[in-house]
Amino acid sequence: MAKDNNTEVKELLNAGVHFGHLTRKWNPNMAPYIYMERNGIHIINLYKTAAKIQEAGEALKKIASSGRKILFVATKKQAKDIVAEKAKSVNMPYITERWPGGMLTNFVTIRKAVKKMATIDRMKQDGTFMTLSKKERLQVDRLRAKLEKNLGSIGEMSRLPAALFVVDTTREHIAVAEAIKLNIPIFAMVDTNCDPREVDYAIPSNDDASKSIDIVLSHVSSAIKEGLSERKKEKEVAEVKKEKEEGSKKSDESSNDKAEVKTEVKEKKKRTRVSKKTEE
Repeated sequence: MAKDNNTEVKELLNAGVHFGHLTRKWNPNMAPYIYMERNGIHIINLYKTAAKIQEAGEALKKIASSGRKILFVATKKQAKDIVAEKAKSVNMPYITERWPGGMLTNFVTIRKAVKKMATIDRMKQDGTFMTLSKKERLQVDRLRAKLEKNLGSIGEMSRLPAALFVVDTTREHIAVAEAIKLNIPIFAMVDTNCDPREVDYAIPSNDDASKSIDIVLSHVSSAIKEGLSERKKEKEVAEVKKEKEEGSKKSDESSNDKAEVKTEVKEKKKRTRVSKKTEE
């Protein structure tokens, strides 16, 4: 993330991040991010893209360092594999198949479906699965495969995500609408046909080319990695501090015990002296 701005812009240029949509398909709200028009296609201002990547990266880094989850959403063909790979590398949940309606607004029901997967897995482990008829086993297997395809990547997401990262807000309009309703911050790659007002952190870029998606997500994932490593360091420091405190506490306790023993010995000696004097 700490690269020279010109180098970053050159990388973005080589990846084709600057290519927008046809001029007739543009969204007027993207005007501040458009550099020029060439052969009926809008060209995105890459200096603004680089600045927005930096801004989004800093915000994502903070979220990751706080230990919260960022949900990646991309169901278009050219983005699926890239998003899945980058999200896995930073251990974040992702949706690359059809967006399940109510994924955020009806999260309780989605969690029930995820738990159903875990129940089927337990059935297979404890042998209950084999007690079912062949037809029932086939139905359960189909259900498990369907749930795995649509919700397998969010299996470990026990609560609502702290933020959404979306590739193509026009295509993922349902996900965007749900996040807006729940006030969940949205980070997104927005092309010239998208509305940047819908998202909190808009990264003006070509959301159709796989090279463009790959380079933007590489910057995003590296920022998240930085946040996660910071969190790890903080945890290690806290553990060391805790161990030291416990050690000092034990030493204090042992010194207190020694002092008590000493006072007891002194008192015993005193008592014996007194008793001897009285006998005399």
